[in-house]
Amino acid sequence: MIEDIQTAIPLGFFLSFVIGPVFFVLLETSATKGFRAALSFDIGVIIADIVFLLIAYFSSFQLLENLSNQPGLFVFGGMILLVYGIVIFVRKETKKKPGLKIKKGTYLGLLIKGFLLNFINIGVLAFWLGMMVIVGPSLDNDANRMAIFFGTVISVYFFTDLIKILLAKQLKRYLTEERIVLLKKGLGIILMVCGIVLITKGFLPKDRFNIQEGLERISE
Repeated sequence: MIEDIQTAIPLGFFLSFVIGPVFFVLLETSATKGFRAALSFDIGVIIADIVFLLIAYFSSFQLLENLSNQPGLFVFGGMILLVYGIVIFVRKETKKKPGLKIKKGTYLGLLIKGFLLNFINIGVLAFWLGMMVIVGPSLDNDANRMAIFFGTVISVYFFTDLIKILLAKQLKRYLTEERIVLLKKGLGIILMVCGIVLITKGFLPKDRFNIQEGLERISE
């Protein structure tokens, strides 16, 4: 269990810095409405991620059972990440701000807005599905281990978001348009590399390339 938690921590931290509409609205809400408003918004985002995780788990459960430790599983998961990375890398940026504007309202309203803004992004579901397919076999498809792993990811994600909320004004100052573009391109490249690595895994003998060992090295 400890090893699963250690492996999940870097992933949760990384996910918190995935650049997208949610990232900027969270910073904007914190800077203009305060900590509690941003916290309410972020809780809605986290709930949407949990819903996506549940959808990904139950939709991929049969696939995990049938293809566990089989090459096709890694090729499938790798293709999801590769395509997602390509989309992020080639997507052209616009100078428009996110369409969702935070107005005065109740904390419940902000929570609902956070949920909807994250939930309408189908790319988030694709990402969680890819992670479920990739990580599942490494956790022996054990429901308890997967709950601990992804629970840790979400917890670290949320904790890092709290730090971002507190540092919102400083982060907004340094996140220029050029740096944002570079961050997105870098994220796309990382996802493409991960996808290629996983696809390669599908064509190599099992003992030549171990995903779990690689994740454990990252966490050290």
